Amino acid sequence: MAEPPVVRNLFMVGGILLAALFGTSCAAEKTMAPAPLKPFLGVTLTSDGTLSQPQRLEPVVKTDAEWRAQLAPEVFQVLRSAGTERPFCGGLLHNKGTGYYVCAGCALPLFHSATKFESGTGWPSFYQEVHPGNVKRIGDTSYGMVRVEIQCARCGGHLGHVFDDGPEPTHERHCLNSAALAFVATGTTKPVAP
Repeated sequence: MAEPPVVRNLFMVGGILLAALFGTSCAAEKTMAPAPLKPFLGVTLTSDGTLSQPQRLEPVVKTDAEWRAQLAPEVFQVLRSAGTERPFCGGLLHNKGTGYYVCAGCALPLFHSATKFESGTGWPSFYQEVHPGNVKRIGDTSYGMVRVEIQCARCGGHLGHVFDDGPEPTHERHCLNSAALAFVATGTTKPVAP
């Protein structure tokens, strides 16, 4: 049975308070248990800026040193250490452009702007991923809560969490960290960081 709205709102407020309290700049860090990455069925952006047909994709595996050399410190903290931005501080929260939100680590397309909505939580929110294979769901019991973490299926980067209080047609709210994303405008192929 679904949680009553009051209980769900208490969890959301609790999560916002935890992120605000534990944030060291714009992100709070928790220990991330690495999950093994495997080939998966997913989609990529083609050279003309559209989505490919579903295909077998290989994972992107790098050492922490390689990720640190590639990513800005705040992006590393979120993607590779499962950090959480403080609410209302992410660079893509108010982005209104049309295009794809891709993983900031490996540029895998994750969400389209048409599925973005204003959730009022302070983090970019989407009701549906571009392809179910591109986003991996993992149980998360950190901070005394029971949630579903979402990760990039190609590089294992932490994106945020998914909740069951979103709009139709999915009723899902993929609550993401801006630092985990880059934006690719329609008709282009080059990601723009927040």
